[in-house]
Amino acid sequence: MIVERARASAREWVIQEVARAPGFVGAFFSGSINELALNAELPATSDIDILIVVDGPDVPRKPGKFVHRGALIEASYLSSAQIRTPDQVLRSPHLAWSLRADASLIHDPLGRLAPLQSAVARDFARRDWVIQRCAASRDKVLRNLAGVNATQPLADQVIGWLFAAGVTTHILLVAGLRNPTVRKRYLAVRDLLAETDRAAFYPVLLEMLGCARLGRERVEQHLVSLAGVFDAACAVIASPFEFAADISAGSRPVAIDGSRELIESGDHREAVFWIAVTHSRCQQVLARDAPAGAAERYLPGYRRVLADLGVASPADLQRRCRRIAELLPRVWQEAEAIIDANPEITR
Repeated sequence: MIVERARASAREWVIQEVARAPGFVGAFFSGSINELALNAELPATSDIDILIVVDGPDVPRKPGKFVHRGALIEASYLSSAQIRTPDQVLRSPHLAWSLRADASLIHDPLGRLAPLQSAVARDFARRDWVIQRCAASRDKVLRNLAGVNATQPLADQVIGWLFAAGVTTHILLVAGLRNPTVRKRYLAVRDLLAETDRAAFYPVLLEMLGCARLGRERVEQHLVSLAGVFDAACAVIASPFEFAADISAGSRPVAIDGSRELIESGDHREAVFWIAVTHSRCQQVLARDAPAGAAERYLPGYRRVLADLGVASPADLQRRCRRIAELLPRVWQEAEAIIDANPEITR
């Protein structure tokens, strides 16, 4: 499906299904769809992210991933209070990236999003806002590290560590005025560092994740293991779960096929982050919803993933978290260097 048709399908869904709901303000495209040419082919392993803006204190539960007229859509709700002013958006790495794009607006019946989008586009590349967004990503790393608590279940602790490591890439992507993407963040930051003559720093990012020396064969084995636990988790998920959209039949092309696509293209290390995150989320689902004893069947495969990332014990996990904290100042220095060298960033 070409991007233009996929965007049209998403727009049709918004207008038909949510635009008449009480409190509806508008909707806009989020993430990578905003950087794709209209005549480009949308990869089958990519979804279309939509943010639906609503008034009122109660934000509806996100619909998650679903297919509408051939387009894989992931829709989420956003309170209008979070984007009342351009300053709120300009401080947010993900919101600013999305609303900076002229073509990001899907439906704006009240005319409230268009002025906001125009203001964000105008000031997106201002140095002070870029630095504030980098700082927001750095603060997120620190919050993830602070949230790793030895009293939590293993998968919960691992998720905190994985995102602490993974969000270091966002500090750099934001500095480079790039999309702080989710699943392909390591691929994106590798390209950014190569283009800015800073490729020598990339192994440091992989070291924080633990996959700098991980070979393709091992990653392929971990993907096979993930496919099994993913299908098991999809079959039992029932409890409310913030990331339920990522553990569903509709998300399998992204989680499994998308990871396989990266491995087959030679980017096996870049596939590790999402494999490990998805494996951890599946463990969380099984712990909540699977029959007694069922989760243990998939635990050995999960532990092999962690062992290959250097986390064979709780002590290893704490050590890896400390290492991220130690390297964070170096990440910030790289971000500052990228900002200083970027002629697109204005005063």
